[in-house]
Amino acid sequence: MIGLGTLGNIALVLLGSTIGILIKGGLKQRFQETILKAMGLAVMFIGISGALEGLLSIEGNKIVSRNIMLMVVSLAAGSFIGEAIDIETRLERVGEWLKRKLKVNKEKDKGFVEGFVNSSLLFCVGAMAIIGSLKDGLSADPSMLLAKGFIDGVVAIFFASTLGIGVFFSVIPVGIYQGGITLAAGFVEPYLSERLIGNLSFIGSVLIFAIGINMVTGKKVKTGNFLPSVLVPVVYEIILNLMK
Repeated sequence: MIGLGTLGNIALVLLGSTIGILIKGGLKQRFQETILKAMGLAVMFIGISGALEGLLSIEGNKIVSRNIMLMVVSLAAGSFIGEAIDIETRLERVGEWLKRKLKVNKEKDKGFVEGFVNSSLLFCVGAMAIIGSLKDGLSADPSMLLAKGFIDGVVAIFFASTLGIGVFFSVIPVGIYQGGITLAAGFVEPYLSERLIGNLSFIGSVLIFAIGINMVTGKKVKTGNFLPSVLVPVVYEIILNLMK
C-alpha cells in the first residue's frame, strides 16, 4: 500500500512524543536542559556524517574534497530565497497558531514553538525522508520510512521530554512533506539520478547540523530560512543535463 511508510512514521513520532510528554513531568529543569544539549550534539554529528559523505571521496589512497561550490551556492542562494520568504517566521506562526487553538497553558507554553519548529525540520530534512518517500511512492516499499520512524520516535521521546507537546504536532509537516513526495514520486522518477539524490541528501545534512547548533547554543541560526537550499541541487542537475 502506497503511503504506509508515512503513516507508520507519523504513528511512531506520536508514540515517542506521548512517552516524552509523560516523562517531562518527572524531570527537573536542569535535566531537561542537559538532555536537550546532548540531543543537539547527537543531531550535529548526524549532520556532519551526512555532509562529509557529500564533501569527501577516496581516490586511490587519497581523500579529496568535492561539491564545495555546490554547498556554497546552495546555502547562499537558498538562504537568500528563504530570508525573502521568511520561512522560519512562517513556521513559528504556525506553531503559535497551534498553541492558541490548543489553548496551551502557561506551564506548557515554554518550548512549544521551538519544539514544533525544530522537530519538524529535523524529521523532514534528512536523506531518509526523501529517499524513503520515493521508495514508498515508486514501489510501495515502506521499509525505509518505517526505519526512519523508529529513529524519529526515539528522538521524539527526548525532544518532547525537554520541549513538550509542540513536538507532537510535528507530524503535520511530516505528513504533508513525505506524503507529497510519495504522491509525486511517479511523476519525478524519470528525472531522478543517483547524483541528484546524493546531493539532496548532502545539502539536507548540512541543515541538520545547523539544527544541532541551535539546540546546543540556543537559537542562533534561522535554519528554516535555509530550506530552499535543498532545491539548488535540482537546478544544478538540470544545468548539467542541458550541457550534455
